[in-house]
Amino acid sequence: MLYFAKRFSNFCFLDNHDYDFDKSYECLAGFGISKSITARKESGLQELDVFREENKDWIFGHVAYDLKNNFEALSSENPDEIGFPDFQFFVPEIVITLSKYKAEIGILPGIDGASIFQEIISIVPDEKDAIKISLNKRFSKDEYLETVKKLQQHILRGDCYEICFCQELYAKNVQIDPLKIFMKLSELSPNPFSSFYRSGEKYLMCASPERFLKKTNNTIISQPVKGTSRRDNMEVEDENEKMLLQQSEKERAENTMIVDLVRNDLSKICAEGSVSVKEFLKIYSFPLVHQMISTISGSLSENISFSEILSATFPMGSMTGAPKKRAMELIEQYEKTKRGLFSGTVGYINPAGDFDFNVVIRSVLYNKEKKYISIGVGSAITWKSIPEKEYEECMIKAEAMMKALE
Repeated sequence: MLYFAKRFSNFCFLDNHDYDFDKSYECLAGFGISKSITARKESGLQELDVFREENKDWIFGHVAYDLKNNFEALSSENPDEIGFPDFQFFVPEIVITLSKYKAEIGILPGIDGASIFQEIISIVPDEKDAIKISLNKRFSKDEYLETVKKLQQHILRGDCYEICFCQELYAKNVQIDPLKIFMKLSELSPNPFSSFYRSGEKYLMCASPERFLKKTNNTIISQPVKGTSRRDNMEVEDENEKMLLQQSEKERAENTMIVDLVRNDLSKICAEGSVSVKEFLKIYSFPLVHQMISTISGSLSENISFSEILSATFPMGSMTGAPKKRAMELIEQYEKTKRGLFSGTVGYINPAGDFDFNVVIRSVLYNKEKKYISIGVGSAITWKSIPEKEYEECMIKAEAMMKALE
C-alpha cells in the first residue's frame, strides 16, 4: 500500500501498529482526490462544516498549528519553510481499510477494485538505500537553556504555569525518499497514531504516540501525553525508569495541568456533567520511551459541528501549555520558526461522521520542492523544570527521527 501511494499527489496512510488504543482500524488509507477543501486567507471554519455536509463520505486531512489564529486574537510572523496550508481535507478516490484478516477497498465509480488489489500485492519494493542526512539546530544548547530560564521568569510572574516550548532541527538542500524515511521511522518507533501523509510536494512522516480527539457516536475522548522517560534495554532498569516516571512530582503535575485544561475544553461542547477522567496518569510503554497518558471523555451536546469541536479544543493543550492563549503568545515570541503541521493533527472522518485525529509529534516534515527537512521537538516547561533535563528530553524525543535520517 505504501509503494502504491507513491503514484498519488495526495494521500493519507494511518497505521495503528497493532496497539490496542480504542482503535477502529488496524490500518486505514485514502489515496487521490475526488473533492477537497484547502484553507485560504479568507477561509472560515464554517467552510469545513459545509464541505462535510456536502460530502458524507470518507474524508481525510489535516489541521496545522497556526489555525489557532482563527480561534484567538493571535498572529504568526515566524518563517515556515515547509508550508502546509492551515487545513486541507479531501474525499479520496480510493479508501483501503485493513484488519487482521481482511482488506476492504472502497472506490469511486469507474475504478476496478480487483485490479487495484492485484496491483498492490504485485508491487516489488525498491531496495535502494536512502542517503544520510545531518541536521542543524535552530537553538544552540546554550541558547535553549537561556530561553527556558526566561520562560520560567514568565511563569514566576504569573503569565502562565506551563508552556510547551519547542525547537526545530532542520536540513537544507537535501533530497530524500519520504517513503523510505517513513518505513525506517516505523521500524525504529512503531507508534499507535503513525501517519504517512502527502499534500502536493509536502510530506509528513509521523510516529506519534498521542491521540488528539476521537468521536464515536456522541462520545468524544482526548488522550494528552505529558511525561516522558527513556526506555532501557535491561529489564530491571527499564522497570525502574517506568517507576520513576510514575512517581515524578514534576511529570505528574505537568499531566494534571493539561488534564484540567482538556476537561475545560471538552466542557464547552459536551453535555453538562458528562466530562470525566477515564484514565489518570497511566504509564504506556513504547519502543523508545515510556509516556504518561490520561484519557478524558465526554458526551457531545446535540448539534455540535466539527468546526465547533475544533474551535473549543484546538490546538491541543499538550502542545501549548496553560492557560492556552498566553502560552501560545509566548511560543510565538520565543520560538524561531512557525510550527506548521508540527503540533497540528492528521486523521479521518468516516461516512457516519465519527472521526479520529492524532497529534503531529515525533515527525519528519519535508518540502520536496524546497529540499527542506524539519523536525520539531519540545517539552513542557514549568517552574520546577531543570533546563538541562528539558534539553535532554527533547533529544530523546528526536532520537528515532534522527536515526531514520542517518
